[in-house]
Amino acid sequence: MRSRLDQKLEQLYVELIKMGSLCEEAIALCAKALLEPNHISVNKVFDLERQTDQMERGIEAWCLRLLCQEQPVARDLRAISAALRMISDMERIGDQAADIAELVPYLASTSFPNRSSIGDLARMVVRMVTESVDAFVRDDVELANQVIFQDDEVDKLFEKVKEELVQLIQNGHPDAREALDLLMVDKYFERIGDHAVNLAQWVLYSVTGVHKTSGHSEVLC
Repeated sequence: MRSRLDQKLEQLYVELIKMGSLCEEAIALCAKALLEPNHISVNKVFDLERQTDQMERGIEAWCLRLLCQEQPVARDLRAISAALRMISDMERIGDQAADIAELVPYLASTSFPNRSSIGDLARMVVRMVTESVDAFVRDDVELANQVIFQDDEVDKLFEKVKEELVQLIQNGHPDAREALDLLMVDKYFERIGDHAVNLAQWVLYSVTGVHKTSGHSEVLC
């Protein structure tokens, strides 16, 4: 009985890794398209978003079958509960990558002098998503905490990009309208970072039974 549950949990972890990889690829494609205008297509991002939606439904059904058929307790129950929460955040990451992709064509011909800060922000949130999923599979509390600590760096990069765009607008840059689109892209990346933090917080809950959010701790199981 225990071996069967272990096998099913292992399959759950595999599916979560696959879903996380879809999110990572979508974010990376968006970032590359922003940094290499007119060279990179973002059409694949929309397909990845659809795949993410499908995976959310499939993993949710898998988790519900585990709960009904195996009646897990303690650590196993927390792992399944955390997975249900995590796929919701990953689905939102896919949605926000698609939101960025919708804006990319409008930004391809703009002449902003420096997009490196947005590239730094994108690379950081990709890493955070990857590390959150890794932490879940490995029961790695230290790695989950590292992801949470990176949120401050994401916020700093978000503010840096925002200030750069504000300066361009104030200086009368001819593409000021497009600067607002870039600001939206900046915000989407920042929100993806927030979702990565949510993932890491559910990892901590899965291992410890304590869910921490905004400085508040709650024992849920």
